[in-house]
Amino acid sequence: MSKVISMEQAMSKIQDSSVIMIGGFLAVGTPERLIDAVVSKGYKDLTVIANDTGFPDRGIGKLVVNHQVKKAIVSHVGTNPETGRQMNANELEVELSPQGTLIERIRSGGAGLGGVLTPTGVGTVVAEGKPTITIDGRVFLLEKPLRANVALVKAHKADTDGNLVFRMSTRNFNPQIATAADVVIAEVEKIVPVGELAPDEVMVPGIFINNIVQA
Repeated sequence: MSKVISMEQAMSKIQDSSVIMIGGFLAVGTPERLIDAVVSKGYKDLTVIANDTGFPDRGIGKLVVNHQVKKAIVSHVGTNPETGRQMNANELEVELSPQGTLIERIRSGGAGLGGVLTPTGVGTVVAEGKPTITIDGRVFLLEKPLRANVALVKAHKADTDGNLVFRMSTRNFNPQIATAADVVIAEVEKIVPVGELAPDEVMVPGIFINNIVQA
């Protein structure tokens, strides 16, 4: 069966207080149309897991500006002053995770692992409250895996079975995020019939993708 659905059907997968992973890097490779629909629906108290919170007028930043995000788990917030303002005003909880650690936590969630051991953050505020393990005399933090109720990703092309192809740097976080949620929705620019994509062209297998919407 085709995995292509309408935007309205895609939005029915989300509800208030959902944990949502969103692909992209500074709004590059971010599913803008899906985000616009979430903004329009007004879902509130969302937890967003992503590399960053975009800009005030682009990407995830639109959700922040609209006060729909309760918590953001990201690697930085520097490009969105509104995120910093809400954080300092205790209107938004922000959990900062080093970028490499963040993507490994997502990868662990997708692979069903118990977490990742990393030396990054040892001896800093990043380590507060986290278990440590010493291996061969070296101290590592145990960073727990991340998963979401819904993942929103962006791809250049897909077939109706959900096999995805990304274009250049828009690939970024999207392939890992596509593995780490209960429901994965891909916004794609071009949809082709099954069989039109060469096997070597596929970057995320359709088995990970629940639904597709036309960008």
